[in-house]
Amino acid sequence: MGPALLTAAVIVAAWIIRTAVTELRHPGTASVEWAFLRDTRALATGAAAACLLGLLGWLRAGAEGLVWALLASVLVTYAVSKLRA
Repeated sequence: MGPALLTAAVIVAAWIIRTAVTELRHPGTASVEWAFLRDTRALATGAAAACLLGLLGWLRAGAEGLVWALLASVLVTYAVSKLRA
């Protein structure tokens, strides 16, 4: 599980750093970037994706598949939220 978890952590860290740099340049953009965490429809879609992808990931690759499923579900949540905006 080490490489998958490390890679996913690097992806999330890069996203957070990008948000911080953008926030420094344009104050107020961080709340817009992370607003998907308050969108109930997007969160429900992400939760459904997490369940489905988590099950498939677990069956196919074990714990590593679960890590990628969780990262993918966060990205699905983000995409659904941006589509509604």
